[in-house]
Amino acid sequence: MTDRLPQPLRADARDNRERILASARALFAADGLDVPMRKIARRAGVGPATLYRRFPTKQALVTEAFEDQMQVCRAIVDEGLADPDPWHGFRTVIEKLFESHVHDRGFTEAFLTAFPEAIDFDAARASILRSAAELARRAKETGHLRPDFVLDDLILVFMANQGIQAKTTAAAVAASRRFAALAIQAFQVSPERAPLPPPGRLELVVGHR
Repeated sequence: MTDRLPQPLRADARDNRERILASARALFAADGLDVPMRKIARRAGVGPATLYRRFPTKQALVTEAFEDQMQVCRAIVDEGLADPDPWHGFRTVIEKLFESHVHDRGFTEAFLTAFPEAIDFDAARASILRSAAELARRAKETGHLRPDFVLDDLILVFMANQGIQAKTTAAAVAASRRFAALAIQAFQVSPERAPLPPPGRLELVVGHR
């Protein structure tokens, strides 16, 4: 029975694993999930064989790399649920998740991607979405959230927020805050015509012929 217990990693193997995860997080955050595994290995200072020994598939690497971000996402939604004013909580969730995700393109992409083999990741995402749906139900009962709102509307604006492209992080954050305000107004029964946050300077995407 003792032979079957998982053995602790050696110090060098543990260091390799942490460097791989740190490199993956940085590259996924900047460039999304399309980063080649070889590029992650090169940044971590390990060979591809070492990377694949620790993480046999990109799914495995993605789900472990974003474990902390998933907990942050969970905490933001839980904070919204705990707000005694559900409409305020709903708005806060949108604002905080938008800003959190604009710093990390990879996490948003991972959150919106189906990983059939990553049971824990999918279970955590499903739990967060259930909580978001419950918060939306409560916000509707206050009379502030439009009655025809569905959870897919929230996913839709997250997808749109993911597409923000700017030359600087500050500009991307400014654009995300403005978009969050626009989304909240769109979801509100009687939108408040408060001034929008300042715009961020965006980049146009050059199309391919």
